[in-house]
Amino acid sequence: MNSNDAENETGREPERLQKAMARLGIASRRHAEELISKGLVKVNGRIVTTQGTKVTPEDFIEIEGTKEPLIRQEKYVYYLLNKPEGVITSVTDPKSRKTVIDLVRKDVKERVYPVGRLDYDTSGLLLLTNDGDLTYRLTHPRYGVEKTYRAWIKGGIPAEALKTLRQGVKLEDGVTSPAKINRVEANNRGNNLTVVEITIHEGRNRQVRRMFESVGYQVVSLQRIAFGSIRLDENMKQGEYRCLDPIEVVSLQKGVGLRVN
Repeated sequence: MNSNDAENETGREPERLQKAMARLGIASRRHAEELISKGLVKVNGRIVTTQGTKVTPEDFIEIEGTKEPLIRQEKYVYYLLNKPEGVITSVTDPKSRKTVIDLVRKDVKERVYPVGRLDYDTSGLLLLTNDGDLTYRLTHPRYGVEKTYRAWIKGGIPAEALKTLRQGVKLEDGVTSPAKINRVEANNRGNNLTVVEITIHEGRNRQVRRMFESVGYQVVSLQRIAFGSIRLDENMKQGEYRCLDPIEVVSLQKGVGLRVN
């Protein structure tokens, strides 16, 4: 580890450990900070728990037994996955359940990570990338990236309940920010369900389901259909995925204030 600010002989200046981990696609910056705080990160065989520790390309990071040289750099890749229900939004699962990485492992050779989370029983748009800086900004509350969901609700839902959702509802972990209600319509399948499209910019655990429960309505099924500027392809089947095109990537970068080369 190198604590000074001079450029080293490999041409890269020392940088904060969590930033280096994000740059290499090892973890998002926020996740890297959590791993460091928990004592799960080693540099050159020594556990590091101090945020902001500087590292150089000669140093080796070890996270949960995986050694990574900082000099390694991968090409950034970006994927859109239509996540099915019953799949874990994680790289691995101790219970051996199927993960989103299992769905793309055959064709995606780079080590990618999910951007944020989708609940086990929620389907829809999930981004996967090894771009740690973009992941950090897309998931940090400060950047207020909007997520839109399509919720199927039992029965009809009155205007008063929708007004409450728009204003923000009180949950056990605090009052939510105001939501946008984009569309409300009866399902035409004759099953007494109402479809509500709702947009939020927070990322609390099971937030959309809990918001509807707080106004007395149960979500039967939930699908994320948009994340920032990216929308789910209507003809994409669950479990399918595709690369984001360059215009989509630039749109995400601009949306969170990243410099576009």
